[in-house]
Amino acid sequence: MIPGAIDEWPEPAPAKPLWLVTLADLALLLVGFFVLLQASQQPRAVAAALRASFGGNDTPAAAPVMASGITDFATGSATLPQDPAAVIAWAEEAVRDPRVALTVTGSVDGSTIDVDPVTGSGAILAADRARALAGALARVSPRITVTTAARPGRRAAIVTLAFAGEPGKQP
Repeated sequence: MIPGAIDEWPEPAPAKPLWLVTLADLALLLVGFFVLLQASQQPRAVAAALRASFGGNDTPAAAPVMASGITDFATGSATLPQDPAAVIAWAEEAVRDPRVALTVTGSVDGSTIDVDPVTGSGAILAADRARALAGALARVSPRITVTTAARPGRRAAIVTLAFAGEPGKQP
C-alpha cells in the first residue's frame, strides 16, 4: 500500500442531517418566543428580577429636571455669599407638585486652599456648603437630599429638582 493512500484514512463519522439542525434552531426560537410572551404579560416582575440578579436597586433614581443654586462661595468658606431668597422662591414653586424632590449638591474648586479650615478636607467643605443651602430651604420641603459633587468644579451649592414619582408608591 502506498503511504497516505485514501484507504488509510479513518471513516468519517456519520453527520447529523441538516434538517435536524434547522429543526433544533426553530424549536429554540419557538421557546424564546413563548418566554417573550410570558415576560410581556408581567414586565415589572421581569424587570425587577433582572435588576435583582444584577445587584440593582428597586427604586429608580430620580432624574434631574431643573436646577438653581448659589455660586461664588468664598474660598474655604461655607457661608452663603448672597441672600438665598431667589433660590427659595424657585424651590417653593417647584415643590408645589408633591411628586418633586430636591437635591442640594455642594462642590469645591479643587484647589489646595478651598478646603474645610478645621479638617483640611474638600469633601467636608462641599458638604457644609450643601447643608448651608439646605438649611435655608428646610422650610420649603422636607424632601431634600444633601450630596457632594463627585469631582471638583465650582465653589457652589446647586439645587436640582427631579420627578420622584407618586409619594408613598413603589414603582
